[in-house]
Amino acid sequence: MVHLAKWFQRAARRLRDFGTRRLVNKLTLLFTTIIILVVACLTLISYWIIQRESIDHTISSNSNNLMLVNQNLEKYFDDIEQLSLPQIKYDDIIHAIKNVDRDYASRIYLEDYLRSLFYSRSDLERIYLYLIDDHKYLYISRENYDVTVRAAIDGTIPDQLWYKQALASDKNRAIQSLVFTADTGYSLPDNNSFMAYHRVLRSLVDRQARAVLSFYVNPSVKDEIMKDVPFEKGEHLLFLNTEGVPFHLDNQNFYFSIRNGGFLSKVSQEASRGRFVWTVKDRRYQVMFNVDDKDGWRLIKLVPYDAITRTAHTASRISILIGLGFLALSILIVTLTSNAITRPLKKLSLQMNLFGTGTFDAETEVKGRDEIAQLSKRFNQMVRRMNELINERYRMKLVEKSAILKALEAEINPHFLYNALQAISTKALKSGEDEVADMVDALAQTLRYCISGKDSVQVRDELKHVERYLTLQKARFGNRLQVVSDIDESLMGLAIPKLSIQSLVENSIKHALEKVVSSITILIRIRLEPEHAVISVKDDGPGIPPDKLREILQSFRTDWEEREGDSIGLKNLNARLQLIFGDEARLEIAADETGTEMRIMIPRGGTYNHVQSSNN
Repeated sequence: MVHLAKWFQRAARRLRDFGTRRLVNKLTLLFTTIIILVVACLTLISYWIIQRESIDHTISSNSNNLMLVNQNLEKYFDDIEQLSLPQIKYDDIIHAIKNVDRDYASRIYLEDYLRSLFYSRSDLERIYLYLIDDHKYLYISRENYDVTVRAAIDGTIPDQLWYKQALASDKNRAIQSLVFTADTGYSLPDNNSFMAYHRVLRSLVDRQARAVLSFYVNPSVKDEIMKDVPFEKGEHLLFLNTEGVPFHLDNQNFYFSIRNGGFLSKVSQEASRGRFVWTVKDRRYQVMFNVDDKDGWRLIKLVPYDAITRTAHTASRISILIGLGFLALSILIVTLTSNAITRPLKKLSLQMNLFGTGTFDAETEVKGRDEIAQLSKRFNQMVRRMNELINERYRMKLVEKSAILKALEAEINPHFLYNALQAISTKALKSGEDEVADMVDALAQTLRYCISGKDSVQVRDELKHVERYLTLQKARFGNRLQVVSDIDESLMGLAIPKLSIQSLVENSIKHALEKVVSSITILIRIRLEPEHAVISVKDDGPGIPPDKLREILQSFRTDWEEREGDSIGLKNLNARLQLIFGDEARLEIAADETGTEMRIMIPRGGTYNHVQSSNN
């Protein structure tokens, strides 16, 4: 697993490097990604649309088909019902039923009637006529080669469920399903019937039930009608009465699996819609059904969802193949286009590399008027301008050297510079440029302070110099530079090395303010401690890294001849303190993430000579 993870990491790194190393790779990757997203979206959308249309088409076509077939089944049951009702000869039949035991002619009449019924249809397996008063029945069966009407006595018929339902029915009938083995009360040696239709024959005078006419129907006509329902492998077809009793099943086990799961209740709930989705053993089915308006017969068809969406899957695969073909063609076009776009940039990059190595006449070819051509044109202008600046800079160096020689020859007096700055300040005041005048005055005072021959000054003089120095710096940094002072007035006359406080402030500006974009506060504090007079300059900048701080402090202990680097000012200040005040004087530096604090430690000595002498 570890090796596999490392392999994936290396593969991802190579792919990232491939996509970012060259502009042509970036363009190819960008456009390829866009094309893949477009193709994927179109494929998903087309799949969803086709799937939705497939479902709608399946529901619509099957619903219409189920409605037509159910109407034919309803007509079929109407025909059987009409067959069971003696129309013109009803009184004669009732009369024959009443006198069958006393009148032989009545027996013959009933037998002829049963034969006429039997021969009228090809789907009648048996016909029974149960005589209620006599507790016996006449029957005719297709099994008898001579088709003889026979008689039998059976006193259990009134106990049959279908018999009770028929007598209790307001329609004087009961339709019994024989899809499963059922008790009929009659002898059925070979049961080829799918249902039994029982009709109660009542006397028109007293409305008493005199007989029950029973048709046992084979499924030939019913199956012929059901053939009009399109049926594929995996689909299921059910024909149920209003109580959910099946009269046609393609798979009995499937019916048992849905019978007790609330399926029939769902059919009743969704009767108005005629469809719903049902899941059987983790397989989804689209259920469509039709309910006839007369007797509530329900013709139900279950189609697996995967069969419905098979067309959508096939279309999606075709779309993916077409998309992959377009993708390959698009990648080829994108690659050629990207190379055509980036070729001028590649040439320009080559010339820029030559220019970077010192070939200052490396101009590139300009073709067209697009942005790349404009960039190439500007590069050529830059090359020409750079050559001009190099030549100009060379001439300026010559002029500068000549001016230095002349300045040395003239031995310019620093006081001349001071007087010149005073003149400029006066000119600025007359012109109304007060800010410029203040800055020039501050610079002039700073110059005069720096060129004065004193090595040691009082604290008050150094602070005035620092104030002028900060005036110039605030002109540069504005409100980003904030200065706070905490001065012990008793130490204003203390003698300190010239430019010592200014060096600490300059260090804070250089290593704190110039390294951040936020404002920096510098705190100048002068206080008297039991053993030292302490002059500290603290800022709230980023601080000095520990390694760099150790390097600076280590340099304080090196010999004078070995001191070098960018902290030479601090090293010199530490050396000057020790030369003036002895080895106990020193410069301390403390730094962390909250800022840097530099402290000048001037010893008071055994008799506080240094401090007291400066206050006298």
